[in-house]
Formats: sequence, C-alpha cells, structure tokens
Amino acid sequence: MSDKIEITGIRGFGYHGVFDHERKKGQEFFVDVRISLDLQTASLSDQLQDTVNYAEICDLVQAEITGDPVALIERLGGRIADLLLERFLQIKSIAVTVHKPQAPVAVDVLDLSVTIERSR
Repeated sequence: MSDKIEITGIRGFGYHGVFDHERKKGQEFFVDVRISLDLQTASLSDQLQDTVNYAEICDLVQAEITGDPVALIERLGGRIADLLLERFLQIKSIAVTVHKPQAPVAVDVLDLSVTIERSR
C-alpha cells in the first residue's frame, strides 16, 4: 500500500540562480511536495502522531527556499527531498518539484521546474 500526501505551491522568496542578478535581486520560488507513505494507522486513529505534520513540512520547505542560496534549482530540490526524508521516517518516497517561473531564459515560458525523486 502506498498512500500519498501532496502539498502544492509552497511559496518563498529566494536568491537562487547562476547569474549575479538572480543572487542580488532574488525572485519567488514555488515548491510542490508529493509524499508516499502508509496512512492506514492515521486513517483509523485520527491522530496527528500517526502521520506527518503538514505545517512542519511547509515550514521546512519555506526555510530552504528562503535560506542559503544555491546555483541550481536541482540542488534546492535535492536539499528539500533529503531533509524531509531525514526528518520524517514514515516517508517511503518523495517527489519535490521546484518551480522557477521567472527563470532567465530567452523565450517566454509560463514556468520552469525541476522534479527530484528520492526513496528509501
């Protein structure tokens, strides 16, 4: 059995990027998290300790977005995935998508994103 928890659009202002202007000016980033875990106990007990704490996950992700800058969103996504796997032992696998809608590319795009997947 593999149940899922999804959190979409965790927003934060960060200074990630390869270019100097990205590191100085900053921009908004959005992160989606898809977690696979066994939720059978939580579905029966109705107790927070039998699942992962969504608020804590959101706080941790936002802290990574707004924290130490990295050059690549691939690195940011990997940091987030590894941190959540470390903090929440119930997680079997995780997918972290980092959206960078104002990425400095030569054509108009609605969004640019990278998805990092990790599992135990």
